[in-house]
Amino acid sequence: MCRRILGSLLIISALLLGNLLTPQAIAAGGEGLIVKQSDFGVVKTLDRLGIALERAGIKVFARINHAKGAQSVGLELPPTSVIIFGSPKMGTPLMASNSAIGLDLPLKAIAWKDADGTVKLAYSDPVWLAKRYGISDRDKVFKMMGGALEKFTEMAVKRGGLPDK
Repeated sequence: MCRRILGSLLIISALLLGNLLTPQAIAAGGEGLIVKQSDFGVVKTLDRLGIALERAGIKVFARINHAKGAQSVGLELPPTSVIIFGSPKMGTPLMASNSAIGLDLPLKAIAWKDADGTVKLAYSDPVWLAKRYGISDRDKVFKMMGGALEKFTEMAVKRGGLPDK
């Protein structure tokens, strides 16, 4: 009897876990991931994000075109690009608290064309990064980062969101 109940619980748990980890669940915003739908294509979305960041004095370090990389080895990937950006003024105190956060700094955002034709923009939630790296002495910095990312990514994905300079 006990084995039957345990077996049933394991099957139910596996089914639930399987449903939670589907590509759709991840695309909708997995743990620590903020995903937004863009009104623009992949390139224009990241162009707009880069403009918003640079206007605020945040350095754009690089852009990586994953689709072009795939094409270079004879593979196909829908339009998918990453932008890498950051501010030593904000990042350095975080690294002083836990150097391992350098795995996620500088920050990154990815834009891709989804199977349904929509363009998505995703980035790591700074509050999740604080938890991931156990940094509890820099709440103000993480809060500031979160607010700034929300503002800049909205400018990038919405028509009329990027004000004229």
